Amino acid sequence: MKLVRYGQKGSEKPGAIDAQGNLRDLSLLVDDFSPEWLTPGKLQALKAIDLEQMPLVSEPVRFGVPIAGVRQFVAIGLNYKKHAEESGLPIPEEPVVFTKAITSLSGANDDIVMPENAQELDWEIELGIVMGSVANKIDEASALDFVAGYCLANDVSERHWQIKRNGQWGKGKSFETFGPLGPWLVTKDEVPNPHALEMTLKVNGEIRQQSNTADMIFPVATIVSYLSQFMTLLPGDVVITGTPQGVGLGMKPPRFLARGDVMTLSIDKLGTQTQRVI
Repeated sequence: MKLVRYGQKGSEKPGAIDAQGNLRDLSLLVDDFSPEWLTPGKLQALKAIDLEQMPLVSEPVRFGVPIAGVRQFVAIGLNYKKHAEESGLPIPEEPVVFTKAITSLSGANDDIVMPENAQELDWEIELGIVMGSVANKIDEASALDFVAGYCLANDVSERHWQIKRNGQWGKGKSFETFGPLGPWLVTKDEVPNPHALEMTLKVNGEIRQQSNTADMIFPVATIVSYLSQFMTLLPGDVVITGTPQGVGLGMKPPRFLARGDVMTLSIDKLGTQTQRVI
C-alpha cells in the first residue's frame, strides 16, 4: 500500500493511493497514521480495506509527512561508494550515524526555508526506512521483519553549519524544513528489493544526482541491525540511508542552493518530490 497523510500542516488526514493512482480518504477508519498503525498486525488490517469503497479525494491536496508522531529521525552518512569518493573520504568500515531533529520533518512538496545565515545549502536524495516494530539487538537475517516500509527523503544540509561550526553533523541537518519525506509511505511488500531502485535529483531541471540504491555500502538489513545494537528503534522511527554522488559540496567548484531554486526528486516506486527554496 501507499499510505499518505494529506491536508494543511497540523490537520492532515490519513489516506491511501488506490490501484489507479487516486487518493482515497481513510479518516472514517483511522484517526491518523501514528506509530501503532505501522505494526505488522495493523498494516495487515489496512491491506484488507477495499479502497474502491473509500471516499475519493479529487481536489488538489498537500501531502504531509506520511507518519504522525515520529520519535526518532536517524541518518546514515557516506553510504554510497561514489559519494564517499567524491567527498575524498575512505569507504567507512562501519555505518556513519547521526541524527536530525524531528522538527526538521516536512511534507514532500513543502518549501525549504533557507536560514538567514546559510552559506552552503545542499541537497541529498535518500531512501528512507520506516520502522514497524520495536528493534533491539536484532540480527541482519531478521532485520527486514521489523521494517514497515520505505519512503523518499531529502536530507537537506547546510554544509557550513555541518562542517565548519565545530560540532556534529546534526548542526547542519536539523533546521526546520530540512527533512522532507514522502509523498507516501510504501509498505515493504511493494518494494521487495530496496537495493534496485533508480534515484534522480534535479535542481532547476538540471540533473545533479542520478544513481541506484545498489551502490549502497551498507544495505538496509545491515543498517537496521547495526543501529539496534546501541539504540532501540521504535515503530514510526525514520532512518534515512545516505546519498549518492552529485551533491553540491562534491562539485568542482562546489555549487549550492539559492533562494528560488527548485529541487525535483524521484525514486522508483516511492514517488516524486518538488521543493522550492525560499
